[in-house]
Order: sequence, then structure tokens, then C-alpha cells
Amino acid sequence: MKKLIFNILTVIFFTAGSSAQETVYPAKEYKGLLFITNGKVHIGNGEIIENATIQVNNGKIEKIASNITIPADNAKVFDATGKNVYPGLILPSTNLGLKEIANGVRGSNDFEEIGEFNPSIRSIVAYNTDSKIIGTLRANGILLASITPEGGTISGSSSVVQLDAWNWEDAAYKYENGIHVNFPSFLNRPNRRSFGGGARTEQPDQTKIALEKIEEIKTFFREANAYLQEASHKETNLKFEAVKGLFDQKQKLFVHADQVKQMYAAIDFIKEFKFDVVIIGGSESYQIADILKLNNIAVILNQEHALPTAEDDDVDQPYKTPAALQKAGVLFALNDAFEEARFRNLSFNAGTAVTYGLTKEQALSSITLNAAKILGIDDKTGSLEIGKDANIVVTEGDILDMKTSIVKYAFIQGRQVSMENKQTQLYERYKYKYNLK
Repeated sequence: MKKLIFNILTVIFFTAGSSAQETVYPAKEYKGLLFITNGKVHIGNGEIIENATIQVNNGKIEKIASNITIPADNAKVFDATGKNVYPGLILPSTNLGLKEIANGVRGSNDFEEIGEFNPSIRSIVAYNTDSKIIGTLRANGILLASITPEGGTISGSSSVVQLDAWNWEDAAYKYENGIHVNFPSFLNRPNRRSFGGGARTEQPDQTKIALEKIEEIKTFFREANAYLQEASHKETNLKFEAVKGLFDQKQKLFVHADQVKQMYAAIDFIKEFKFDVVIIGGSESYQIADILKLNNIAVILNQEHALPTAEDDDVDQPYKTPAALQKAGVLFALNDAFEEARFRNLSFNAGTAVTYGLTKEQALSSITLNAAKILGIDDKTGSLEIGKDANIVVTEGDILDMKTSIVKYAFIQGRQVSMENKQTQLYERYKYKYNLK
């Protein structure tokens, strides 16, 4: 009996050990010189430098030029001849690490909280660095992400993470850069029963309901402002304390909205509260691009590979919207919110935008430097410039092209990170099974 129990425990131990290997160890910090040589360097701001070498020192970009002398020893050198070198891509709004399976059971997800007004919820503390999805994103050049809570009216705060870490403290790249608010819809939805010949019921006035909900949100912020103006408090209000950064513009208000009326309502928050507002979603933003520019509102286009919002829109309108915002001078970033593919197609969304009016460098900026500006991290990432973190991707082929893009190397703050992930492991596993390895 004892021998049987020992054998069972042995099987469990080795099964758990082999399962743990699916998560690749985070890279160790590298101190010293690192060179990426002879590559076609895409800075991220529209500039391209041919046959250039990037010199990295202690995780920071120190030089970019074509005539850098490489010391004979004591330096790591990566040859990028014939390859493209890009800034690490940034996923600007995602539930990565909060929701592992798109339609998983409740116990496997930690992406939303019960209740309507939850500004004090911090998504960063729920972020799971052992998510199997993270490796697939790195293999597609995505090195940073803004982890965003969902649910309710005010969902909580987002934080930016780097995708090579032991735990959420290691991962944190910028803490709590914004508060997320979900604006109510202004559209009446048809009664399903009426389609099946059932009795028609009178539809509520959705515009009235939406305006009332927006007034509730404004009331919350008015009360928060009054609370924050007080010199001292008998009791601490955690929800009001959580939005303090909005009033001194240390944080941004991320408004999840697709409809024009919702975006007009967001402009009211700028006028009344002086908030720094960013629209997430923005599928109808092309209709009021000039107004968004006038009010200095940035846009994160949530899902480009999607059907249009309105039935009378052009069928390819989601593909054309980035070029419309670019033409109007609106600061925008592209996102990938398609849960079934789990966000890995970010760069290919940008490639689609190239087909519909953007230049390749404009499209690249929309997933690197523009995203960094919107998230408030452009002082240290988003482009390959001297003094910034060495968040770098080296590819064979064009990173915006699904057919040719193969990520060869990736570096986060100068550390070379692994390209191994669940899919590469399965690839090797079945090569072995069918004697192809």
C-alpha cells in the first residue's frame, strides 16, 4: 500500500513539474554592453535608419548609428543583417492575465468586480504573470500591455506591465495610469419577441436612461472633487481617494465608448472637470475626428477586424477609420480586443490599416509610440531613441505582414526574452511524435 501511494505521489510530482515547464523562466537582468548590428532600424516616430547598430548599456539605448565600434570582448552582439528592428509593440487595453480563457468558468477569471462604482479596484494586483497567453504575445513582438479592469460603470484603474516577470510587482511598468469608465448606450435595442410574432412592448427612452446614468457619473466626480478639496477627513473614502489623480491630471480618464453621443458626453467631462480623456472603442470616432482633435482627445481603436457599428456604415469602415483619424491629426493607437485569438494579431491589425490609407511607419507608430504617449510612458519607451529602455524586437520580414513576419529576437529593458510558448512546445512535441525531429 505504501509503495502504491509513493508511486501515485511520484506521478503527481513529475506531472506537475512537466506542466510547470510550460511557463518559461523570466530573463535575468543583463548589466553591460549589448549590440544589435546591421539592421534596418524603424525608430517608431516615422524615421528609418538603414544598416544601423543599436548600442545598449545597462538596459538603456545609448547609441544608434552605422559606424559604432564594437569592443572585442565583454559585450553581447546580435547580428540583424537583412532583418528589421522595431520598438517593442504595446497592447494599449487588455484583460491579459486577468482572463485566461475567453469563455471560461467564473473561477478561472478575475477581470471584473461586482457593483457599479469601483474606482478603487486595482487591476495590477490580480495580474497573473504565469498566463500561458503571455508567451504567444512576446513571440509576436508585443512586449508591453495596459491591464484593464472590466464591468460596472467605473471599473477601476489600469496599469502598464512588461511581459517578462515573476510576479505583478516585477511586471509593473507604470502603476495606475488611468481610471476606466463605461458609458451607457444611447441606442434603443429592438424587442426580440417582436421578431417572432410576439406582442410588441413599448421601448424605454434609451437616450433618457443614458443621460441619467451619465449624470450619476458626474455626481460621483462632483462629490469626489468636494471631498478632495477638504483639508482633512473624519473618515477616508477609498473610492474618492482613488480618483485624486484625475483632478491633478496624473491619471487619465479612459472612457469606453463607440457612439458619437457617448463621445460628446465625454467632452463634457473635459469642460467641467478638466480631465485628460481618452476614448477606448471609438468605432464612430471618424465622424467627429475634427472635434476630437479640437478637444485634444486621444483614441484607442479597440477592434479593427470587426463589422461596422452602424448598419449604414461602409462594410470596410473599421479598416478606414485609422487613416481618417491620422488625417485629422487625432492621436490614436490600435488595439486587438479579439478574445478568441487572445490579442496576438495586434501588428496585423496595423498592417490592415496600411492597406486602407496609413503608411507603414504611421501604422507602426499606432502600436508603439502613439500607444506609449496615450498611456503616459513615452518618456521611457515606444520608440528607439537614446535614453529610453531597450524594448526591442528583431524580425525576419515585415512585422505588419502576417505572411513574412517572424520574430527572431526580443528584448525587454535590455534582457533577451524567450520566444518559447505553448504553441512552440506543441509544435516540437508533434514533430517528435511523427519522427520529424
